Amino acid sequence: MTTLSPTGTQIHLTRGGVTAQIAQVGASLRGLAVGGVDLISRYPEDVPTPSCSGVVLAPWPNRVRDGVWQDAGTERRLAITEPKFSNASHGLLRFTAYEIEQTDAAATLRATIHPQTGYPYEVATSVSYTLTDAGIQVTHTLTNRSDASAPVALGTHPFVTIGDADPHELVLRVPASTRFDTDERMLPTGTSPAPVALREGVRLGDISLDTGFTDLSRDDDGLVRHTLTAPDGRRVTLWQGEGFDFVQVYTTTAYPGQELAVAIEPMTAPADALNSGLGIRRLAPGETWEVSWGIELG
Repeated sequence: MTTLSPTGTQIHLTRGGVTAQIAQVGASLRGLAVGGVDLISRYPEDVPTPSCSGVVLAPWPNRVRDGVWQDAGTERRLAITEPKFSNASHGLLRFTAYEIEQTDAAATLRATIHPQTGYPYEVATSVSYTLTDAGIQVTHTLTNRSDASAPVALGTHPFVTIGDADPHELVLRVPASTRFDTDERMLPTGTSPAPVALREGVRLGDISLDTGFTDLSRDDDGLVRHTLTAPDGRRVTLWQGEGFDFVQVYTTTAYPGQELAVAIEPMTAPADALNSGLGIRRLAPGETWEVSWGIELG
C-alpha cells in the first residue's frame, strides 16, 4: 500500500506484527514498529523530513569542508548544502525521489547519482528494506557506471526509540573505542578515546551528543551492535555489517513531537572523508559494492 505526502510516495510494509513505512524522497525509513511499539521516531505526515531522519546518504555521509575535496590530484568543488557551516553535507540523494519496487514485506528503491558539480561520476544505487520476525534488514548497493574509478561512501540516519518508554530513561550503548574530535563547524580535528561509560551504557537523558565514533567492537558473527534498553528490560538493537566501520550518534530536543530523540547513524566513512580518504572506497568501472545494517527488538 502507498500514500502521498511532502516526502513523496509512502510505502507501507507488513509482516505479522512488524510494520514499516518508507518515504520515496531520500529512500528514508520513517517508521518501524514491532508488536505496535515504535522502534523509529515518527514525525507528522504533512511535514518534510526533519533532521535528515532515516535518509540514505550517498556518495558520502556527513560533511565535506567548504565543499572542496581532492580527487586523485584534481580539486573538486561541491555545492554548499549546509550554509550555516559552509559545508557540503550528506551526499547528493537527500532530496531525490527514488523509483520503487515492493511486495507486502519488502521494498527496493533505486536512484542514480548523475555527474554534477564537484562529482563527475555516475553511480547507480539501490536500498532494499526487508521485514524480519523482529524488525528490518536494510541492504545498500552502489554500482559505478562511469568510465573511471569512482570514490564512494555511504551512511543512513535513523532515529531509534522504544516508543512507549520515556526516552530520558532509555540506556544507550555504543561499542566504540575511539571518538572524532571536531571544531566549531563539526569537522574532524583528530581523535581521542571514546568514553568508557558509553560502551557500558549511559542514560539518554544524561548525555548530549553529535559525535562520530570508530574502532567499533564486532561480535563473533561480525556485526557491530548498538542498543537502547528500556527500564523494563526491552531492548532495541541497531546492527552494522561489514563495511560499516563508523557510526555517528546525535541527540536532539528539537525533533517534532519528541521531548528527546537519538539518531544512531551507520556510516562507511566519517566526516570529511573525501579529503582524509578514511573509509572511502574507489569502485572500478562496473564494480558493485553491497553493505547491510538492520534494527530489531529483543
